[in-house]
Amino acid sequence: MADSPVAAPRFLVVGPSWVGDMVMAQSLFITLKRRHPAATIGVLAPGWSLPILERMPEVDEAIALDVKHGEFGWKTRRGVARSLRGRFDHAIVLPRSLKSALVPFLAGIPRRTGFTGEQRYWLLNDRRKLDKAVLNQTVKRFVALGLDASTAASGDFETPYPRLSVDSRHQDQLRESLGLGERPAIGMMPGAEYGPAKQWPLDYFRELAESLIARGYTVWVLGGPKDVEAGDVITRELGHAHNLCGKTRLADAVDLLAACQQVVTNDSGLMHVAAAVGTRIQALYGSSSPTYTPPLTDNADIHYLALSCSPCFERTCPLGHRNCLKQMSPESVLMKIHT
Repeated sequence: MADSPVAAPRFLVVGPSWVGDMVMAQSLFITLKRRHPAATIGVLAPGWSLPILERMPEVDEAIALDVKHGEFGWKTRRGVARSLRGRFDHAIVLPRSLKSALVPFLAGIPRRTGFTGEQRYWLLNDRRKLDKAVLNQTVKRFVALGLDASTAASGDFETPYPRLSVDSRHQDQLRESLGLGERPAIGMMPGAEYGPAKQWPLDYFRELAESLIARGYTVWVLGGPKDVEAGDVITRELGHAHNLCGKTRLADAVDLLAACQQVVTNDSGLMHVAAAVGTRIQALYGSSSPTYTPPLTDNADIHYLALSCSPCFERTCPLGHRNCLKQMSPESVLMKIHT
C-alpha cells in the first residue's frame, strides 16, 4: 500500500511592528518557500504593513491585527485567534513579547516557535534560546526561526535578500500625478522613527540637495506625516525638489524608491524598502550599527564614523553632541554618489 502524501505545511508568521523589520522578515518567507515549496504562508501583522506584504510573492495571506501600540487588545487578539483555528500547523513568532505569542496559542496552532523572553515560556512549545553573539543581525534571528534548531544555533546559514515587487504602471502614474518631471531622481529619507540620534542634520540634507540639483538631478524627499516639516526644510524655495512626506502611501513609496537612481537615508524603515527594490543606497549610521541592521543589498555605500561613543543605540545622544552624524559631511556623501 502506497504511503499517503505528506500535507504541505501551513505556516503562520507573527510579523514585527516596524517597516524595516517587516521588510527583513521577507528573508524568512523566502527561506520557508525554498525549504517547503508547496507550503502556504500567512502573516499576522499590523494593518499598516499589508501594502508591503502584498509586494512579497511568498506571502499567500496577510491577516491584519490592529491593536494600538502599547495596548494589550485582549478582545481583538482573541477574536483573531478564533478565526485562525484549524488553519495552520506551525506558527513562527518573530517579536519577543508575550503579547505577540498569544494569538498562535489561543488559536491552538500545534507547533509554536519563538525565542524565549518576556515570561512567555508556556505560550511556545518550540522554544529557542537567542545567542546574540551568533545571531548578531535582526535578519539572522528571523531566518533562524524557520530552520531546525541545530542549524539555527550554528549561525551557518544563508540569509536571502528581500526583494519587493515593483508596479511600473503605478510608478508612471505617480510621476504624472505628483508632477515629478523627468530628471533623474535622488531620494532622501530624513526621518527615523526610533529617534533623533539616528537622524543626519537637516541642513546637511539641504546642502546635499542643492549640490545634486546643480548637477542635473531632482530630489524627492520621502517619509510619513511626521516628516513633513523636515521635508520642508530640505526643499523650501528649491527648484526641482519635491517634499513628498505625508503625500504618499507605503505602496507608493515602494514604487517611487524603485524609480530613484540612488537614495540618501538614515537607518530607517524606508532604507530597507529601498534596498529591497534594488536602488543604490547611501546609508547614514549614527547611534545604530551597520553590523546589526545593514541594508540587505550589495548595492549600498555605508557611511559610519565608528566613533568611540558609537553605536550607543540610544534614541537621543547621551552626550548631547551627535558627533557620529555631525562629523559626516555632505561632501563625503556627494563624493560617494558620483563614484
